[in-house]
This record gives sequence, structure tokens and C-alpha cells, in this order.
Amino acid sequence: MPSHLSRRCFLQAATTVTASSALNLRAATPPRQLKIAHTTQTHSICPYCAVGCSVVIHTLGDKARNVTPTVVHVEGDPDSPINRGTLCSKGIALKEFIVNDQRLTRPLYRAPGTAGWTPISWEQAVDRMARLIKQTRDRGFEENDSDGRLVNRLANVGLIGGCTDTNEINFLLSKFRFGVGILSYENQSRL
Repeated sequence: MPSHLSRRCFLQAATTVTASSALNLRAATPPRQLKIAHTTQTHSICPYCAVGCSVVIHTLGDKARNVTPTVVHVEGDPDSPINRGTLCSKGIALKEFIVNDQRLTRPLYRAPGTAGWTPISWEQAVDRMARLIKQTRDRGFEENDSDGRLVNRLANVGLIGGCTDTNEINFLLSKFRFGVGILSYENQSRL
């Protein structure tokens, strides 16, 4: 080390060498990509309460038949006027609700007198529900009340709607309710 080099000059030279080597190292290392870099974004509504916070669901996997899409991230939608990108503690944990090995993905049936549930097809479930609704309607339908007035009502069935259902689903539920004659109806939208 030369004896004419002052301490200040030494520190300046060391800083320059360190900074240039750090820049070279940074240039050689490619930037790390985000886990949502190659995902498909789907806009949806949080299913937990009646607020209706908007969420963006990031799914990894293309739409090919041999690929099963996987949800990798769920975040609040910053463009939503309702939640402006924020989510509550339940909404933040929405990914664990979606990606869950205990989540039901098909209808189950428990026969009378048995303790276990049996998986059935969607066609069997819809046929069974339609048959039971028709049988119940035939047993309890009242065309006229005790004074002889036309009422066309079904008092032995109740219908529950969901607060997170879309307006279209709630509209269809109310049409179904009026078509069948159901009086008892509970929904947070109170159609």
C-alpha cells in the first residue's frame, strides 16, 4: 500500500470498488419474479359476509385439459369501491378456504338409518331434490284459505338465500319461490 495514500482517499477508493462490485453482482443476478407473474386473474366476491368485498383470485395453470389449475394467491381488488383492496381476517384467509383437502366438491347422500355419507352424482342429487320438493308441495299446497279466497301457497317449506349470492341468483330464487308458492323466505337481501 503506497504511503502517500491518505485515509480519505483510501475510503473513497474502497467505497467505489465495493459499489461497483455490488452493481456487477446485481446485474448478474436476474430479478426474482413474483408468484403471480404467470397467473390468470379472476375477479370474484368474498363469500363470508354481506359486505360483498371484491377479491382477485390468481390461478396458476393454463386452460389445457391435462392441467389442473391451482389457486396460488387471493388479494383484495384495489379497483373495488367497497373494500378498495383491503380484506378482513377471514377474507385474507380465503385461499385456505379454496385450497382445502376437506372441501366438499360433490354431493353427498345419507340414507335414513345410516351413519355414513355416500357420494352421488349431480344428476342423482338434482333428481332427488326435485322429487322431494314435488312430493312436499303436493302434500302441503293450499289453493284456497279457510274463507275460500285463492291463496296458492305452500306453508310447509322454507327457503334460505345467501347474502353473497349475485343479484341474478337472488332473482332466480325469488322467481322459484313465487312459482312454487313458498311463503317462508329468509335472505339478507330480503327480496
